[in-house]
Amino acid sequence: MNLETAYTETRNRFVNICKGLKTEDYSVQPAIFVSPPKWHLAHSSWFFEQFVLVKYLQGYEIYDEDFSYLFNSYYNNAGKRVLRPNRGLMTRPAVDEVYRYRKHVDQHMRRFFAEKPSEAAKAVILLGLQHEQQHQELFYYDIKYILGNQPTFPKLKQHLQLKEISSKANWISIDKGLYAIGHQGDGFCYDNELGQHQVHLEAFQIRDQLVSNAEYLEFMEAGGYSDFNLWHAEGWDFIQQDQIEAPAYWHKVDGIWHNYTFDGFVKVHPKQPVMHLSFYEAFAFAEWKQMRLPTEFEWEVASKHLNYGQLWEWTYSAYLPYPNFTKAPGALGEYNGKFMINQMVLRGASVATYANHSRATYRNFFHPQLRWQFAGLRLAK
Repeated sequence: MNLETAYTETRNRFVNICKGLKTEDYSVQPAIFVSPPKWHLAHSSWFFEQFVLVKYLQGYEIYDEDFSYLFNSYYNNAGKRVLRPNRGLMTRPAVDEVYRYRKHVDQHMRRFFAEKPSEAAKAVILLGLQHEQQHQELFYYDIKYILGNQPTFPKLKQHLQLKEISSKANWISIDKGLYAIGHQGDGFCYDNELGQHQVHLEAFQIRDQLVSNAEYLEFMEAGGYSDFNLWHAEGWDFIQQDQIEAPAYWHKVDGIWHNYTFDGFVKVHPKQPVMHLSFYEAFAFAEWKQMRLPTEFEWEVASKHLNYGQLWEWTYSAYLPYPNFTKAPGALGEYNGKFMINQMVLRGASVATYANHSRATYRNFFHPQLRWQFAGLRLAK
């Protein structure tokens, strides 16, 4: 697939996955970590306008001078911006105006493609596509949070189905030794995957499947949320403060656990992998099982033996730079490096992940208390 075709496919996909929304769904922000769908659609367009059209397309005129302020995310080098908690306060521009903005950017991008972009411009476009694909996954997290916190638990037609887990788990043994970590080859990767290096691993075992809802229910019924011995101090404070006693979207009705899905409010499926866990909960479950979470290096080494891709998987690794990590100059250098503190690494992919983001070296990262992302866990020992 050439770059222009990939651009068109990616941009159209975002519009298509929004088709089930009502106009009122586009602007809601029920929590600081959630961004309204309208903001995602506009921000991903602003990225191409700001970093491609403004820089490389001669004579390009900015669609609206205010949009950089409204739809910049965290790029300090690109100027001032609306604070993240205030994204849901913007009723203007309206949804139809955001879609006109997307069409405007796409029209000029087609014109730019006709002018044969330089290799430098192509590299930025490719990053922009990866960036938009990330936002498409974030859209699924955010719209589920938006709809899952409404009293009627509305359905949203999507094709994101978790597979059942087999009844018997097997263990994969990895020998002690030195292993190469990091991205190899010519395909796209993010800068946080670069800096291939060797790590020494002790022999370990890792489970060939994720933890299921049935297994997690056993943890809950055994008092896992009330035994402080299983939790990090911060994790214990977190669940006490927020009165957490189950994964996100779980509710007990007439003694039976239900959860919100895009198919509506349904009984928890015992054979599906448990999802919407914080790192703290994943750690506590592993402690209860007298096992542990794999490190991100163990996970990467074992990945060729794993059928991953259902849910992002918490690891017991802090998000830190690889040896010789360098940031690109300017705004694009803010993409990963400045977030390498106070976050934990997740590996794999989820059912909401764009296909070409599912690679063994991909390093996702979130703060340990977050639960709205499509995340589960795999055990190691």
